[in-house]
Amino acid sequence: MDPLSDVFSLLKIKSVLSARFEAADPWALRFPAYRHIKFGGVIKGARWVWIEGVTTPAKLEEGDFFLLTDGLPYCFASDPSVELQDGEQVFARHLGADGIVRYGQGEMRAISVGGQFEFDGDMSGLLLNFLPPLVIVSAKSPEARSLRAALELFKAETESVRPGAAAMAGSVANIVLVNILRSHLAANPRSAGWLGALSDPRIGSALRMVHEEIARRWKVEELASKVGMSRTAFIERFKDLVGLPPLEYLIRWRMTIARDALKTGNDNLSSVAAAVGYASETTFSTTFKKMFGQSPSRYRLEARSKA
Repeated sequence: MDPLSDVFSLLKIKSVLSARFEAADPWALRFPAYRHIKFGGVIKGARWVWIEGVTTPAKLEEGDFFLLTDGLPYCFASDPSVELQDGEQVFARHLGADGIVRYGQGEMRAISVGGQFEFDGDMSGLLLNFLPPLVIVSAKSPEARSLRAALELFKAETESVRPGAAAMAGSVANIVLVNILRSHLAANPRSAGWLGALSDPRIGSALRMVHEEIARRWKVEELASKVGMSRTAFIERFKDLVGLPPLEYLIRWRMTIARDALKTGNDNLSSVAAAVGYASETTFSTTFKKMFGQSPSRYRLEARSKA
């Protein structure tokens, strides 16, 4: 798989679609801190969004999508000057039997959908550490085409309670997350961190090669040659974009793959070691313990006992 798909497979994304929200002006809601990522899209009207103490209010128009990534309290409003109400209480009190939250009197000028991604895994830092706290994808941007189709699905799925709603919500939400990240990278090709590195023609190519052949005995010189760079220039640019030297990144990714295999699979240690490029079980165990503070066998035992 490509690197982004690789990371998604280990994140074990749990996507939960929140209730559809319909509101009559004026309104303003404050929501508390959360885990990992919040997302949403505007079906009708406009709304303002800001992160408390971090960003200034930004206006979202019909068809726009957003991500909130820093876990801090945030606000939505028809007008930033309106007095804030407790968003969780409003949602709890106004949630209808059809799964729609309706708030206010009169014409429902604002309609939106949203949800939260929580990651059952230890790789969320790759996605979150270098993302801006607020990512907005405008409906007018050329990258928003796939998101427009997803918004239509959201609109249809949230108009009423239907069989298979949870399965559909999870599938569409995953599509939305991937496409928002793609759109963010397309609009910001020089983004910092691992995500930005994927957009770099040479370093992105090196990352794809490493992920495609994780067990291969890669050498820095070989990777540099394949992407048309000198060894020194390759190391410097890789470290600058990814945050780690090439071989250290390779080792960390191998150990991450191994940790997931130990937690979820039944292969013996030799097989797990071989799958991530280690002919010696002893060398594998030493590297694993150095990185995670315990031996592979101890980690598997504790992971199984917790499960």
